[in-house]
Amino acid sequence: MAEDGFFYKILLWRERRIKEKNFILIVSFLVGICTAASAIILKQLIHFIQQLLTGGNHAGEVNYMLLIYPVVGILLAGLFVKYIVRDDISHGVTKILYAISQRKSRIKPHNSWTSLVASSVTIGFGGSVGAEAPIVLTGAAIGSNLGRLFRLEQKTLMLLVGCGAAGAIAGIFKAPIAGLVFVIEVLMLDLTMTSVLPLLISSVTAATVSYVVTGPEAMFKFSQTEIFEIERIPYVLLLGIFCGLISLYVTRVMVNIEGKYRKLGTFWKKFLLGAMMLSILIFLFPPLYGEGYETIGMLLNGQFLTMMDNTLFSGLSDSYWGIIIFLSLILLFKVFASSATNGGGGTGGIFAPSLYMGCIAGFIFSHTSNYLPFTMYLSEKNFALLGMAGVMSAIMHAPLTGVFLIAELTGGYDLFLPLMIVSISAYLTILMFEPHSIYSMRLAQKGELMTHHKDKAVLTLLKMDDVIEKDFEVVNPHMSLGDLVKVIARSSRNAFPVVDDKGVLLGIVQLDNIRNIMFRPELYERFHVSKFMVSAASKIEINKSMEQIMRIFDDTKAWNLPVVDMQGRYIGFVSKSKIFNSYREVLVENFSGD
Repeated sequence: MAEDGFFYKILLWRERRIKEKNFILIVSFLVGICTAASAIILKQLIHFIQQLLTGGNHAGEVNYMLLIYPVVGILLAGLFVKYIVRDDISHGVTKILYAISQRKSRIKPHNSWTSLVASSVTIGFGGSVGAEAPIVLTGAAIGSNLGRLFRLEQKTLMLLVGCGAAGAIAGIFKAPIAGLVFVIEVLMLDLTMTSVLPLLISSVTAATVSYVVTGPEAMFKFSQTEIFEIERIPYVLLLGIFCGLISLYVTRVMVNIEGKYRKLGTFWKKFLLGAMMLSILIFLFPPLYGEGYETIGMLLNGQFLTMMDNTLFSGLSDSYWGIIIFLSLILLFKVFASSATNGGGGTGGIFAPSLYMGCIAGFIFSHTSNYLPFTMYLSEKNFALLGMAGVMSAIMHAPLTGVFLIAELTGGYDLFLPLMIVSISAYLTILMFEPHSIYSMRLAQKGELMTHHKDKAVLTLLKMDDVIEKDFEVVNPHMSLGDLVKVIARSSRNAFPVVDDKGVLLGIVQLDNIRNIMFRPELYERFHVSKFMVSAASKIEINKSMEQIMRIFDDTKAWNLPVVDMQGRYIGFVSKSKIFNSYREVLVENFSGD
């Protein structure tokens, strides 16, 4: 209690001495430090576990324990989540989007560390996923809970969630610009004068801490030895289209496989299927072991032939098409390995797999093109780099993030123009088939997705519980006019829902429809409610999104509509005026000052 009192005094002192805008900058700086520390701890834990298990051996070397380690990893991570966390911590970025749109940016405190633990075990043991989505959830949770600790208001919490995500990306990749752009594109927070500075502070702080602790080197060593020429732009456009189609395949297959795992029900069924699938795939294609950054390094530095050593495909290493066949199969099955890792109980994201598949796609495209006699020579490592930006941009629906992230990851700033071309063309390609990213498509289907469209964003933040009115007097169809008049006398409403014995809505009695007979006592026992009730213009099911509800109001021209559950039972009414009042409140609470 004494500690609480002391902290309360600190809060009061802060409110008196430090302006809100200045304090947000201080908190965003703290968020940057904390997220960078989390990113460094996660990377160090992963490397420590990998070194402990493999002793420096790589996935391409003969070590049959590499078939067992990923299975152990997803088992340990799954048990940790099932029995210790007891909450779903998968799909980190999707959870952030959901928190922004549905939970007023409140992310549970345990997300500040549980994703870090589960993903380090999953990836350290060789799970075929990435650490980036878990660290983004960790960063967002840090921002949310620091904001709640200092009693900051709702719209500031939303900004600090973005600061945490930006700091996480900047910290783990040493990419401050990519962190900022990621928040704008993927988390769909508007860039305004009040938000840009805190986001920049968190991103730059996190990247600086990572530079100081881990050194100034980029994550991937890339030296551009072949200058990009303008004549190769048509090939870059074709690569973008190819990456867009690969991303469409990845998105569709991953969502489909995840649906299959959810239907399995029990944890052990999911684990057994995931373990079996993952072991078989890693046995056939050793480069699927782990995040895949070693494979990316090989392709970016022209060492692709060594990838086939000690694999079932080593006999094809002398053939020009051998590496194409090998990498094409890896590209095809990587999505299955990642889905098996997460579906079987592991925790990881799609960041690293998208970079991995993009690098392979770019190499396959250029290596195949170089074999053809009628095409220009394409730098295979340059196109491998461009492929990383293309696939990431398309899968995440975030072309700017793809451009800046790859440029900052590799130092490949000389390729900025082709990076932009491949990212935009890949994004436009997948946009023809999928309007939402792999992160947001589930929420979009439920009408729970925040967007840059402010009217739609406000409607997304509105909840049915905020607008539903339940103070209407319920009547039954057998009630006499006299009894109905008694109900009208004690009610302040002019509409009365009619329900049967099971509560199912049958119709509505409007006061205007009986006004001419309600003062004639001789008719009180002659008429019953069933005589003058009318059917509702339309009914709103309780699970409808606010955007769908407004569309129903526009179609029916009604001002009040009844709300029913999935079985048609009456719950209450929702009115346009109530929605407009709540709309104004949410707009002021979350978007004022923009």
